[in-house]
Amino acid sequence: MRPHMKDTGAPAPSSARPIDIALLISVFVVAACGLLYELAAGALASYVLGDSVLQFSTIIGTYLFAMGVGSWLSRYFERQLPAHFLRIELLVALIGGALPATLFLANAYTPGAFRFLLYGMVFMVGTLVGLEIPLVMRILKRNVVLKDLVSQVLTFDYLGALAVSMAFPLLLVPHLGLIRTGLLFGVMNAAVALWAVWLFRHELRRLKAHLAACVMVLGLLLAGLAGAEHITSFAEDKFYQDRIVFSTASSYQRIVVTQGRAGHRLYLNGNLQFAQADEYRYHEALVHPAMAAHGRPKRVAVLGGGDGMAVREILKYPSVESVTLVELDPAMTRIFSDNPTLAALNAHALQNYKVNIVNTDAFGWLQEATDTFDVIVVDFPDPTNFSIGKLYTNSFYALLDRRLAASGYAVVQTTSPLVARNSFWTVVQTIESVGLNTAPYHAHVPSFGEWGFVIASRRPWRLPDSLPADLRFLGAGTLPLLFDFPLDMARVPGEVNRLSNQALVHTYEREWGKVAAH
Repeated sequence: MRPHMKDTGAPAPSSARPIDIALLISVFVVAACGLLYELAAGALASYVLGDSVLQFSTIIGTYLFAMGVGSWLSRYFERQLPAHFLRIELLVALIGGALPATLFLANAYTPGAFRFLLYGMVFMVGTLVGLEIPLVMRILKRNVVLKDLVSQVLTFDYLGALAVSMAFPLLLVPHLGLIRTGLLFGVMNAAVALWAVWLFRHELRRLKAHLAACVMVLGLLLAGLAGAEHITSFAEDKFYQDRIVFSTASSYQRIVVTQGRAGHRLYLNGNLQFAQADEYRYHEALVHPAMAAHGRPKRVAVLGGGDGMAVREILKYPSVESVTLVELDPAMTRIFSDNPTLAALNAHALQNYKVNIVNTDAFGWLQEATDTFDVIVVDFPDPTNFSIGKLYTNSFYALLDRRLAASGYAVVQTTSPLVARNSFWTVVQTIESVGLNTAPYHAHVPSFGEWGFVIASRRPWRLPDSLPADLRFLGAGTLPLLFDFPLDMARVPGEVNRLSNQALVHTYEREWGKVAAH
């Protein structure tokens, strides 16, 4: 006789059925799509609201909390689990797939609703994704031992997250843009739902209705995917004052060039970088006080400034033998080298045989470089977040000092000493903390207002004897006026900006936030 066997209630181990394999593949897709929507929301929030560290932290926190809410709610789904899984998948496809397009349009047409929509949609997607995984596990439980079930589901979940986290910055955003990427992954979610209709066709009570819902959602998302360029143009045409003549999304930022009565304007993540009508004022003020004071600069480095405008001014000095341009984003240097209209703005400076373009992080480049330079021009965006703020720290300026020749000058663009007075003098204080002399100055650029710069060197800065003849803004008589600060821009005590505190980012946000509030 056979011995008595106790019934444990667990399914006996068996080879995986095709339906189980299909569901595990669905877990992979669901995880990839869920993380994609989270990353897209974080990227858009950092574009619009600034401070990428804060935005990604709050988006991730909201998403994970919502997943917990969804997992808790899954206990109330007891019957018709495949039908519930299918409906949830379609909702994720619609809400998540439309998330980037909806937020782009909200920012252009109803900016006051952007933050509400952002966190509302992230919470909805997170809740739905939190519902999905427990439902899949309960469906798989029919034929998979518990320990195998948990390991398999989590393995495919994490693999999906890994795949999209690598593809998002390297492939998806640079080649498709955020709107197309969101809609594409929405289509993938809807395809999983359609697959679920076929897998569970014998269990679904209203098969035709579920099939019709899948076809409708897929049709909407595919129509959006086909018209993604029109959606982007519709949103950006409203956001920017002038006609958009060029736009692209790189791995690092959204680049938009517009053209209007005042000529071309460059925007990075929606922030104005230069206006053709008055950029000469900014770039002449940035470059020539240091270059002309040196006398005969031969080796020059430009950190940032991928638009090539600063390089254009540097090449006005016959003594210059080489210019090394260090720009993180290759998309910037490429379009301002290859696009005929944009290259004309910098007088085709990036195509000059003297110019060597290095697409890398300036902080790392300074750490690894061994060359020294007569002049270093630092033309970074303002310290709106911690990733840029590190380029304004005493650690960065100590590295800068090592790359300066004994008689060399470095010049740093340093935000507005009128609007962000404390921020401006914080940069000056930080440069001085590494032992460099400073010569702060300012210039009026109509598109930006009063703007500040700082010359840093081991020897004191001296007024140059002459300037290039073809300048439009600076002259021998007006140059000394730039170094005179009126009372409302005069020096105030500043804290040294360190990697460990990033005090400048907080000060900058506070000062410019007051302007935005008004």
